[in-house]
This record gives sequence, C-alpha cells and structure tokens, in this order.
Amino acid sequence: MFVFGNFLHALAKIIDIALSLYMWVIIARAVISWVSPDPYNPLVRFLYGVTEPVLDRVRRLLPISLGGMDFSPIIIILIIVFLQSFLVPTLADIAGQLG
Repeated sequence: MFVFGNFLHALAKIIDIALSLYMWVIIARAVISWVSPDPYNPLVRFLYGVTEPVLDRVRRLLPISLGGMDFSPIIIILIIVFLQSFLVPTLADIAGQLG
C-alpha cells in the first residue's frame, strides 16, 4: 500500500502546484484587465484563453446587479484557496496513513 500512498502524496503536490499556478494566472488576468491590453498580444491571448472558460461559468452564476464589478476572479481565487486548504491536505493525510 505504500506505493499508492506515495502516489497520493505526489498527486497532492502536483494539485497544489497546479492550483497555485492557476491562481497566479487569474491574478495576472485581473491586473491586465485594469489597462487596455493589446488583444493580439500572445500573452494576453494566452491569459484570456486559459481563464475565460472558468470565469465565464462563475459569471453566469453571479447576479448581474453587482454594480458592474467583475467579482469572478475573487470567487475563483477563494475556490482555489479552499481546495488548497481542504483537498491537498486531505490527500496528503490519506497518503500518510497508507505509507
């Protein structure tokens, strides 16, 4: 069972790193939205392409009458923090019990 425990521990680390990277991509997207970015810039296109599907889903769930502010990046960051605080330690604890 130690092999499965090691697998879960490695999976927890990979999920944690992926969530951290995605959180920074969301933050970068929010920061560039404060200026008028060039829509043809490859970095801007990458940021919009990676984040827009997730942000669009959250925008559909939020009420429209929020004063014109886009709170979807904040909601996504809160979800990421929750997953990093709950899912990652849970997988690491399960891995510790198996190993």
